[in-house]
Amino acid sequence: MALQKSIVARNAELDALAPLANNGFIRIYTGGIPATPETAVSGTLLAELRFNATAFGAAAAGVITANAITSDASADNTGTAGTYRALKSDGTTALWDGTVSTSGADLNLNSVGISAGVTVAITALTVTLPQS
Repeated sequence: MALQKSIVARNAELDALAPLANNGFIRIYTGGIPATPETAVSGTLLAELRFNATAFGAAAAGVITANAITSDASADNTGTAGTYRALKSDGTTALWDGTVSTSGADLNLNSVGISAGVTVAITALTVTLPQS
């Protein structure tokens, strides 16, 4: 039987998670999502963006919405984005991983084709904690 979490419980979990991303990073890579956030990413780093000093607003309905994210003004490498990793401000402690695509992914970009030297921007990011 799956554990079912209330909105109150989901919001509390997200409100505890959100500050861990303050001044943290979003790194976009080629390839698939690792088995866990503790597993090294095997893809090529394409871009690194930065969370705001206050990364997210307060949770509502099991969702946190990111505040402004600093763009990467010059992508590191050329490739096809497939996964991203959110990290604490230390740049080494992984918080969560997600998929990248143009639609239906955890992080949707206008194009998954990233070229070295171009600007990579995220205009909106939400994190949803499922009920179960």
